[in-house]
Amino acid sequence: MLAYRHAFHAGNHGDVLKHWILIQVLRYMAEKAKGYMLIDTHAGAGGYSLQGRYANQKAEFENGIAKLWGYPDTLPQSIQDYVELVRHFNGGDGAQLTQYPGSPALARHLMRDVDTLHAYELHPTDERILRSFLSDQPHSHIHMSDGFGGLVRHLPPPTRRGVILMDPSYELKSDYSRVVSTVREALTKFAQAIIIVWYPIVQLVEAVQLPNRLIRAADSAPKGWLHARIQTQEADAQGFGMMGSGVMVINPPHTLEKTLRNELPFLTSILSQISKPEWVLDSRLP
Repeated sequence: MLAYRHAFHAGNHGDVLKHWILIQVLRYMAEKAKGYMLIDTHAGAGGYSLQGRYANQKAEFENGIAKLWGYPDTLPQSIQDYVELVRHFNGGDGAQLTQYPGSPALARHLMRDVDTLHAYELHPTDERILRSFLSDQPHSHIHMSDGFGGLVRHLPPPTRRGVILMDPSYELKSDYSRVVSTVREALTKFAQAIIIVWYPIVQLVEAVQLPNRLIRAADSAPKGWLHARIQTQEADAQGFGMMGSGVMVINPPHTLEKTLRNELPFLTSILSQISKPEWVLDSRLP
């Protein structure tokens, strides 16, 4: 949907959950010398100002990355790793939190010369910013086209190692069905793909049904799946608003479940704006 701009939501609790998990997956992929391919189906602009009018319209980052940025005590290791990458994007130690990196920026910082990024973005302004941001990055390809339809042409990757990140805006209800059908198609083309799907927790039938639909779609995945979700705030008086979000990881790294089980409760409590925050971690692993 071309009216959607992620800058309104940059650095919110959904970004924190999604990017924290993405970083752990990419760290794992870099443990082997052989290169891998990352396909980001809804890449956005690459980076966002937290001082601009978009981000400050609702200042969602204040209950997201800002909660971790100024945390006075020691953070769990993987969460600290995520915060340090955001700090690097802002200039390093001593920097103020003025910018938030999108998934392409975090990925490119972690990816090596042997790794390949395919970033899809349909919004012309965000695509132009993203192209400028990645123009000098090796093996980075920007596509101004539909990421759902485009990703399968890259599967399977030449090295048989690949990660797919799907996080559409869900402004269109059809995104929920397209996520499921694209997961099925991707697994048919490349059964070993690590697929990360982010989704919002909102009061829509499509959103409520999505986790179970994704679980059924992941039945054929040889390494199973992990499903993490957090609820950190209430809907507004009219029943609208994002109460939390979830991430499904299909064919997850074997190290991921332990880290999530140990650190997800902490992350949920820090980001929570309600008295009884909720977190869930389900899995089906071989």
